[in-house]
Amino acid sequence: MDDLTPPRTYETPPTTRPIDEAEAAREAGLAHNEHIKIASGFLRGTLADGLLKHATGAISEDDGQLVKFHGMYLQDDRDLRPERTKKKLDKAYSFMIRLRIAGGVVTPKQWLVLDNIATTYANGTLRATTRQTFQYHGVIKSNLKRTMAAIDGALLDTIAACGDVNRNVMASTNPAQSGAHKAAYELGKEISDSLLPKTNAWREIWLDGEKVIGGEPEFEPVYGRTYLPRKFKIVIAVPPSNEVDVFAHDLGFIAILDKKNKVTGWNVTVGGGMGMTHGEPDTFPRTADVMLFCKPDEAVRVAEAVMTVQRDWGNRKNRKNARLKYTIERYGLAAFRAEVEKRVGTKLADPKPFAFTGNGDRFGWTEGDDGRHHLTLYVPSGRIKDVEGDGPRLLTGLRRIAEIHEGDFRLTGNQNVIIANVPGEKRVEIEALVDEYGMQKGAGALRRNSIACVALPTCGLALAESERYLPDLMTELEESLASHGLQDDEITIRMTGCPNGCARPFIAEIGFVGRGPERYHLYLGAAFDGSRLGKLYAEDVTASEIRTILDPLFGAYAQGKTPGERFGDFLIRAGYVARTFNGPDFHTNIGALKGVA
Repeated sequence: MDDLTPPRTYETPPTTRPIDEAEAAREAGLAHNEHIKIASGFLRGTLADGLLKHATGAISEDDGQLVKFHGMYLQDDRDLRPERTKKKLDKAYSFMIRLRIAGGVVTPKQWLVLDNIATTYANGTLRATTRQTFQYHGVIKSNLKRTMAAIDGALLDTIAACGDVNRNVMASTNPAQSGAHKAAYELGKEISDSLLPKTNAWREIWLDGEKVIGGEPEFEPVYGRTYLPRKFKIVIAVPPSNEVDVFAHDLGFIAILDKKNKVTGWNVTVGGGMGMTHGEPDTFPRTADVMLFCKPDEAVRVAEAVMTVQRDWGNRKNRKNARLKYTIERYGLAAFRAEVEKRVGTKLADPKPFAFTGNGDRFGWTEGDDGRHHLTLYVPSGRIKDVEGDGPRLLTGLRRIAEIHEGDFRLTGNQNVIIANVPGEKRVEIEALVDEYGMQKGAGALRRNSIACVALPTCGLALAESERYLPDLMTELEESLASHGLQDDEITIRMTGCPNGCARPFIAEIGFVGRGPERYHLYLGAAFDGSRLGKLYAEDVTASEIRTILDPLFGAYAQGKTPGERFGDFLIRAGYVARTFNGPDFHTNIGALKGVA
């Protein structure tokens, strides 16, 4: 900011707790979801009765909002819509179920149960998500309680995996820094447990648990009756790897390490978020601010304080303006930090220096500083399945490994799987199974740095293809890169079917966001380490135009880059696209700044 920039004027924060009475909520004009939560009886609604209505595979619209808090979304197969409509049939309804697995760590025994659920109740695949957990697709209503019982039998659950709550907490999976990773995982698990909703509704509805009758009334000590204004996402990062994309989330903790890789404390980031709405410039993605530093014994209290300030200050009238990123834009980082420190009960230190080198995964074998071995496998778009013909048989292969593995499995924020904590004497046996089932210990440079959301046919928000299309597009782009001698250059590429940004496309060096069938907005110029947003370079690009647009930029990069310069940085330095500094200027100075010679 230069001296000519006028000082920012912020609003005065509220001083009261959120409205949780029905009549007052109506008078205040709160969003419809607030009324649903108030009337839900702590997330029960009419879900139990709706499960008994066998005439339809759906549930009521209001219950469709509540069921998200239980970890699932009502969906239908959009590929089948035209034919079913023609025959005057109900939509092919089913549910997507997402698990809560803090840090993405599961045991081999749990893996086998999850595999069995996939083949018994879901569509025969496990999907590793960009939030470091699993989700199932295609679970029909009559199988919901059986599926939940099986998940519970593995000592796992789906509570708060979706909805206006703190969702699955992500933590760095870097296996080389075993001590720091352990600290990150333990913090993530402690935060996840601490901020879990206390309602008994999940066990009561899905497991026929005992209902709360008489005695003390049920209450949520942290969330209250109306929970949060919108979703809330927390991640734990361990430099130099930013594979959890700490700047893309509401709240982040960045490990500050000493010379022996021991965690001395955490830098705290706030206000990141990816979602926006096409055509509405007052919605935008935002990278998080590095707000303060806290000691290890202060971190959980800081997490709760940040979340409760958002609970009280977040916009409950307009859900499109309800995430923490907009709260900080509205009230300012200084006021937000002061309130966090007030709730923690102490003045906290300023951030410490740190550095990230990238936000991708380490593929192949690595050895941790504790002597254990770890193998990261490439999983295209996170879809764990058996590919017919000569393709990888990930589902069967990982099942075989789970039957003999003595360590654990870890999911990454980039949708890949780590076979972790392998004893040295078991490495050869694991390696043989990986080879037998054609599992990939890596991929080309572009694919190694790719993410795609599910999109069509199941996601109701998708405007365009993503998971099903990105592999073919990357084949085209790999040919283009190779023609310029760039086949080994690491470039991040991400695609989503809509602007909600589940695959975090706005912080990819090449980002595609669906606009309609085979049409995408193309974003360029983000940072390789995930610290800077991209900028809209070309609007409504058709699938057939993508290579034609990117090829000359690849050529310019090959000719004009400096040693070690990343693609996104080059595009800004060479003047092809403007730099985005943060959310509010995301929609300014868009488009190609100059043609490619």
